[in-house]
Amino acid sequence: MTTSTGHHRPEPSTTAAERDMLDGWLDYHRATLLWKCEGLGDEQLRRAVLAPSELSLLGLVRHMAEVERYWFREIMLGEELPDLYCTPEDRDGDFHFGDEATWADAERVWRTEVEAARQAAAGRSLDLESRAESHRRGEVFSLRWVYTHMIEEYARHNGHADLLREQLDGATGE
Repeated sequence: MTTSTGHHRPEPSTTAAERDMLDGWLDYHRATLLWKCEGLGDEQLRRAVLAPSELSLLGLVRHMAEVERYWFREIMLGEELPDLYCTPEDRDGDFHFGDEATWADAERVWRTEVEAARQAAAGRSLDLESRAESHRRGEVFSLRWVYTHMIEEYARHNGHADLLREQLDGATGE
């Protein structure tokens, strides 16, 4: 599928093997989030338009960069990495930013984390268990679970992105 601005969003296969299916759906949802941000300026992307919610499209992209980093690198590989935007004083720092926050920076960081996540998963079995336990649940997870959770996380936030985009400029789409 090609969007109105020429962005290509890959359609997931309907008959692929499990790993290809999971990769396909995750890439589809990653591309959907970018699509929802296309053609908007920094001010629009920073704007929280659904009061009292603090959600913005820029915040969602920053949040998903944090989520990619956390699940694929910190949990699956056991890497000890600092948060990108969040701090102990502001656990929602990915959604809190000033006028200096730009789409170019957020997109660059997000793309870097997506590529690092792809590398973290490449060649590893879906049955592989994480090297680290989640901070919240204290459990280990299979790579299959992480893929499934990431698809769910993007799908949920892409629904938010749909609503935000419609409020910003009236654009709607699947």
